[in-house]
Parts: sequence; C-alpha cells; structure tokens
Amino acid sequence: MKYLILSDLHSNSEALTAVLRRVKRKKFDKVVVLGDFVGYAANPNKVIDLLHGLKHPKVYIRGNHDKVASGIDSGENFNSVALAAARWTTAKLTPPNLRFIKQLPKGPLEVDNQFIICHGSPLDEDAYVFSDYDAYLIFRESPGDVIFFGHSHIPSIFTLEPNGIRVEAIRGDMKRIHLERGKRYLVNPGSIGQPRDRNIRSPFMIFDSESRMIHFERVEYNLDRTREKIYRAGLPQMLGDRLLSGT
Repeated sequence: MKYLILSDLHSNSEALTAVLRRVKRKKFDKVVVLGDFVGYAANPNKVIDLLHGLKHPKVYIRGNHDKVASGIDSGENFNSVALAAARWTTAKLTPPNLRFIKQLPKGPLEVDNQFIICHGSPLDEDAYVFSDYDAYLIFRESPGDVIFFGHSHIPSIFTLEPNGIRVEAIRGDMKRIHLERGKRYLVNPGSIGQPRDRNIRSPFMIFDSESRMIHFERVEYNLDRTREKIYRAGLPQMLGDRLLSGT
C-alpha cells in the first residue's frame, strides 16, 4: 500500500496546490497528514477544502496550531507571532472547518498496522524531536518500527542501529530511502507550508509499505503570492519574509 504523507501545511494553499499537482500522476492509496493544517499563512479554509476534495481515504491527526486555533489550547506557550496568526485563523475559519480542526484526533495513531504517526513525539504531541537523545527516548518508550512525525519542519530520519542512533537530514529535492527490516525509524517529511531547513521548496513523501521505500520530493510553488496574501491579511510580515530563506 502506498501512502502520501504530508505535514505542517500551515494554511499555505499555494504550496499544497503545487504538491497535489505533482502527485496527480503518482499512485498512492491513502493520504496521511501529521497535523498543523492551519496557522501562519492566509488560506486556512482553502487548505482544508483542498484536502476534503481528495477522493482517497485519509488519516489525520492534530497539531499544536490546530489546537490553539480551535480553542482546545490557550496558546500560552506560543510566541507572539504564532499566537497572532492562530487568533487570526480562528476568526477566519468557516464553522465547518473550525469543527473539523477541533475534532482532529490526537496522536499517536497506528495506521493499518504498518506505521505510527504523531505530530511532535509519540510521548508528547507538542514535543520537538531534534537530537539523537530525543529519538532515544522515543525508541525506549514507544513501540513501532516506523514512526512518522512532524512539528520541527525539518526533513530528517533517525535510525536505531545496533551501535547507536544515526541522525540524517534529508537534503536535496528528491531522494529514495529504503527502510531495512530489523531497524527502527523516526521519519519527518518536513513542512509543506513553512520549510525551515534553508530549502524554500515544499516537501512531501510517498511511503510504499510493501517495499518499505520512501520517495521524498520537493516542489516549487508561488512563494511570492503566499507572501503577498500574508501581508494583505494583516498577519505578521515575518511569516511571509521567512519563506524567502526557508528558516
């Protein structure tokens, strides 16, 4: 079975549209989103509506921005820019889309007995996974040979090997990765809506659970239009500016 795996869309409809255009000719059976549908950019409703328009079965979990925008979380741990964007998003979401993000399930979730998904960490949905020690805690406390996670916005893979944990940032705009049996993996596809690994293109993954191959790709999108919409919406300008550097 092939899964299209997306994360951290952050209301960036231009980026999501570019990704969906790229995968239109690819074969996949199910769509998996690792949270943060909204926040930061100016098209929360369009992003949600684009996903609703896909005919494939879908598996979704919530992210921290989804929680704050829907009122589940107060956002007291957010910085002022992120909180301003979340408050703006709450006011702009249609009632059906507000209900949609409020009803998103909490991770971790097991998908088809093939892999586990979470937003931040299977131990804490709001935690960031940056280091081998972060990965060690997860491998020690959580089940599952393959775990897909988001939240950090950095495409990366942590591999539990006999002699330790290998940490690898996924570089470039296309890569194939084989997940070996007998090893355990934490895999982050990166953020579609706001990349932070100094690559401005939007990343996504397709995972073939039979061959255990990950196909990682990045696509260009109309960044200037996204930035202009952020400005026009009255959102903090740095949310548009940072897209230019991918940081």
